[in-house]
Amino acid sequence: MTGTPGLQGFLATVTGLVTGTPLCSSGVLEYVARMKIQSNSVVAIDYTLKGDDGTVIDTSEGDEPLTYLHGHNNIVEGLEEALTGLGVGDSLDVIVPPEKGYGTHDEDLVFEVPREHLPDDVEPEAGMQLTMTSDDGEEVPVTITKVLAKSVEVDANHELAGSRLHFSVVVRSIRAATGEELAHGHVHAPGHHHH
Repeated sequence: MTGTPGLQGFLATVTGLVTGTPLCSSGVLEYVARMKIQSNSVVAIDYTLKGDDGTVIDTSEGDEPLTYLHGHNNIVEGLEEALTGLGVGDSLDVIVPPEKGYGTHDEDLVFEVPREHLPDDVEPEAGMQLTMTSDDGEEVPVTITKVLAKSVEVDANHELAGSRLHFSVVVRSIRAATGEELAHGHVHAPGHHHH
């Protein structure tokens, strides 16, 4: 075969993959196998999240892996820090404290809302979840904690605020982010353009 040495090396790498013969040391596939999670990596993980009592809170088991953009606050800080430097196939068990998870419980985020500010069709009950709109137009999920005569007490803390998070994770894939993903700060699914 004639052509540039770079093309021949790449073809030798691909041929080695298909035939099972050893890959050349500068092969693209060996580079991918050595990639480690770092800022601006697109990472796919299988995970299970449990509470202190061992109850499963969330899992990707039976579903697609979670894919996120590392270093862009797409997942909780403590898990992101623990994943930094891992490679494909690596596994990890980590306990993330509230301060690096969903935060500590903030009493300032527990407040009363007059009943007349609730939608007309809502009969409030403790434990009911609603969405409120903040002063800057952002939608904020809240949970009704008490129903009073003329108001309801709501809690705008994340439902896992104050909780330690027990993660079991396996790294499934790592790739470099595209320029568009970096500009938007999150992963784009193949064939989909966002914004």
